[in-house]
Amino acid sequence: MEDKKILLSVKDLSVKFRVRGRILTAIRGISLDIYENESIAIVGESGSGKSVFTKTFAGMLDSNGFISDGQIIFSDDELADTKVSLNSVARALINFTLGKLNTYSKYEAGAEDYRKLIELEAEKRARTELTDEEKADVEKKLRDTRHESTELFNLRQTFDPKKEKDKIREASAKLKEYKREIKRLESAEGEMLKAKKAKASADTKFNADYAARKAQLKAEHAEKIKVEITEDTVKRNEILAKEIYLSVGRYGLISRIKLIFKLLKSMKKAMLMGVDLSNDELRDHVFDEVVFRVRYLDETPDQLHGTCILNLANVKYSKDWMQIRGRRIATVFQDPMTSLNPIITIGKQITSIIIKHQGCSEVEARRRALDLMHKVGIPNPQARFDDYPFQYSGGMRQRIVIAIALSCQPKILICDEPTTALDVTIQAQILQLIKDLQKEFNYTTVFITHDLGVVANVADRVAVLYAGQVVELGTVEEVFYDPRHPYTWALLSSLPQLAQKDTKLYSITGTPPSLYNQIVGDAFAPRNPYCMKIDTLAEPPMFKISDTHYAKTWLLDPRAPKIEKPEGIRNIHETLCKVFNI
Repeated sequence: MEDKKILLSVKDLSVKFRVRGRILTAIRGISLDIYENESIAIVGESGSGKSVFTKTFAGMLDSNGFISDGQIIFSDDELADTKVSLNSVARALINFTLGKLNTYSKYEAGAEDYRKLIELEAEKRARTELTDEEKADVEKKLRDTRHESTELFNLRQTFDPKKEKDKIREASAKLKEYKREIKRLESAEGEMLKAKKAKASADTKFNADYAARKAQLKAEHAEKIKVEITEDTVKRNEILAKEIYLSVGRYGLISRIKLIFKLLKSMKKAMLMGVDLSNDELRDHVFDEVVFRVRYLDETPDQLHGTCILNLANVKYSKDWMQIRGRRIATVFQDPMTSLNPIITIGKQITSIIIKHQGCSEVEARRRALDLMHKVGIPNPQARFDDYPFQYSGGMRQRIVIAIALSCQPKILICDEPTTALDVTIQAQILQLIKDLQKEFNYTTVFITHDLGVVANVADRVAVLYAGQVVELGTVEEVFYDPRHPYTWALLSSLPQLAQKDTKLYSITGTPPSLYNQIVGDAFAPRNPYCMKIDTLAEPPMFKISDTHYAKTWLLDPRAPKIEKPEGIRNIHETLCKVFNI
């Protein structure tokens, strides 16, 4: 894929959800590049993380979900190109920012002493606080006890007060025990903390040494930051001040000022710690704490010009998502009736999106809407323009949803199981429609599906997900005809089309692991008939099979025993060609 441009680059992405006081890790360190004009299928069982993974691209995570780690770099030259006006207010804010940066730059000379001060304070704090292991142990016990108490309380509510009094009494007594245990654990944490503080306070020698070392470091730091900054530093700060204004210039004045102060706070902290702000990567990280960085390119007397790296994992403001969601990344969901407003006409729903994102007149929006309706296969679109969703069949509604998604000509079209709610004959039509429109509009298609028949028909590449990780990645031919991961073997073996007459249809034993818990080793190990001891101890790396084919299984380690694929999928090529008409 070297000749294709990377449109979306996902690096070490982790997504978590807060659920009933517990943390569920839905995505666990996924890295994946998606290219321009390709079709990639995301495959896996329900709960493997397919929909959550793609929702991060468009900022559609539920309110209790958050990206805890990683990057999603979106390459869009038009969105990345940034210009802001250089009026009197802009110049005043840039000069104010420059003055603050020049003041903070003096701290860089004393960064070594400041870091020593931080380490010294951390050393003292470690003597008066619980260690991470102690905290984690107490929190786990508390969390587990609270969870068990909640589950039992919910169970008690289901008991019949007339027939199950004994069960209610037993559950109530157990709930009281849980309550006492929670109080004991909470007080135990306090007692441990109190004992540590008392012990640290009694250590007079350490406290005296700490006070002397701290006073010495403070004096040395104060002396070092009296120096004047160099001309090179001033020039760097001039660029930095302009980059700060470029990064916040798309917001209203009040928000702009607030963000400038936040960025200045981050810059001060970085300079105190001695972060090399000449290094682009380190500078990006400093900006990322507040807003993504716009790099300075050039300027005219009237405007600043820069470009930014769009990290979708770090978009914090709804105004930014409005430029991305719909305009650049659109989604087609599986049930068209939940995507359409039942009390607004089809034509109005399409034109409102076009007017909002493309700023054209109502007459022009209507013309474009009719053209789209014709392209997605709506017969006599002029007559159907003012119909309501209930007047369309399921297949026609899905065509309208596709038309709405394509109305702004996005670069990425996410198809979240778009054919699940349709009957088989309509499914084939919708899949063919998506393929045909891709050739015309040149968008990248991301298919989310558990139907390997869909994958065989539409995908160029396949990413197999299990327990929030990509376990196999390759072209559709590699994954179908030369699968290497036991989970991919199991998925292919489960295809009804491969079953022989009078034989039992294969099913994967067991259930996916709980994502509340930390997974040790290979997540698929408990369900893997080829499981080795190493699978239960260490997580496998992603092994490279070819330039386009990778799999995350210890079976690819040179030291592993040679395992043959299941018999049912050894001659899969002929069967699949016949069944799926590949």
